[in-house]
Amino acid sequence: MVVSRLALVPSGIAFGYLPHRGVAVNVETETGPLEVLGLYVPSRDATAVKTQRKMDFLREAYRAIPSGDDPGARIVLGDFNILEPNHQPRYPFFQPFEYGFYSWLVLNGYQDAFRYLHPDAAEYSWVGRTGDGYRYDHAHVSAGLADSVLGCLYLHEPRTMANRLTDHSGLTVSLDLVPAAPLPVVDPTSTAETALF
Repeated sequence: MVVSRLALVPSGIAFGYLPHRGVAVNVETETGPLEVLGLYVPSRDATAVKTQRKMDFLREAYRAIPSGDDPGARIVLGDFNILEPNHQPRYPFFQPFEYGFYSWLVLNGYQDAFRYLHPDAAEYSWVGRTGDGYRYDHAHVSAGLADSVLGCLYLHEPRTMANRLTDHSGLTVSLDLVPAAPLPVVDPTSTAETALF
């Protein structure tokens, strides 16, 4: 699901395998379109079926995601269910093909927005029952967009609050871009109408 306060149009990026896990839209800015690609990479366990599913999805991502060196502005973000190759601590469960996707993004012109601003920080966006932390959630920006990154932070409250809205921390990315036309937004609690549809 993509929710926005800005007008969106579909992007040319399309996933043929598990298409609901790779969704792309364009947002108009004063300097041109920003392409936003949200990924929800399948998790896996030790079974061959789940491992193959993840491998097939990443193979589709290699095919669908344009080079980060291409002209234009693009951000690839979401729950990758992978770790950066130098993740600390190192977990033996992860296989080379999983680290390979992160490395492929970097080698193909994408910059990890969090690492760009926080080269040595240890942050975790998901914490297991044993207390082990993992940085599964990422935002990678294309080469032409890297200088526009103003901030990239993890918000742990949704994961740690008593009502646990989610088991992942939120990820925020602030860019030095001006939207072309924000949509009018109202506070739904301030209107007498409560129907959503």
